[in-house]
Amino acid sequence: MPWIVLLLSAVLEAVWATALDASAGFTILIPSLIFLVAGVASMVGLAYAMNSIPISTAYAVWTGVGAVLTVAYSMAFGTEQPGLLKILFLAGIIGCVVGLKFVESAPRDKDAGTPEG
Repeated sequence: MPWIVLLLSAVLEAVWATALDASAGFTILIPSLIFLVAGVASMVGLAYAMNSIPISTAYAVWTGVGAVLTVAYSMAFGTEQPGLLKILFLAGIIGCVVGLKFVESAPRDKDAGTPEG
């Protein structure tokens, strides 16, 4: 479940990034509200996932998937020009994110390493 939440949070990262651009500096109401709601939901999902997934992996997956989706959206809707190298580099990001899943360390104990008292 934490991985599903993390991936959904990454999708929401792409949503808030796109809404931020569409808000024109928070001067357009609807994209500004979408930015706010998606941003909070994305962070909440990331925080939930980090209870089970190490921060190094969770944050890299969240930012990597979010970045790839943001660029892909921009390419699909014409604000970013697609190109072979861009697509190869985006595939590289996804490949690295998938690789992190396979080398993930054992789940951590949140209380380990905290001082008693």
